[in-house]
Amino acid sequence: MTDASRSYPSRPILAASVAIFRDGRVLLGERARSPGQGLFSLPGGVVELGETLEEAARREVREETGLDVDIVGFVRHNEVVYRDKDGVVHRHFVIAVFAARSPEGEPEVSEETLAFRWADPATLDGLPVTDRLAEIVAAARALLP
Repeated sequence: MTDASRSYPSRPILAASVAIFRDGRVLLGERARSPGQGLFSLPGGVVELGETLEEAARREVREETGLDVDIVGFVRHNEVVYRDKDGVVHRHFVIAVFAARSPEGEPEVSEETLAFRWADPATLDGLPVTDRLAEIVAAARALLP
């Protein structure tokens, strides 16, 4: 799916993202593109036809970070709706959020992410983050034993 086809969609777009934990910290990536350029968020992206949500989550993490993850469980869904200056829906995503662990390796930047940071889940290191990220990370952290 191209970036252009995500603008002014005829219906919501299904996506998956992953709160990845290691050593008590969560992985955040600085977005390289709009929407949310310059903000930190979880790795993820659009679900492709024929993929399960978990398959999409794993693939997106691998593509964006180079990491493999062990999915712990489903956290919740997150809806993101952007409207233009006239109030028309410019983008609408329904995102399935998962909690996971990544036992080894360091993330590698991609065209979608400027930088990565392992952050304190309680404070997100005071970084500029996407809407509702703190509550999503807290819910994901609660799934970890």
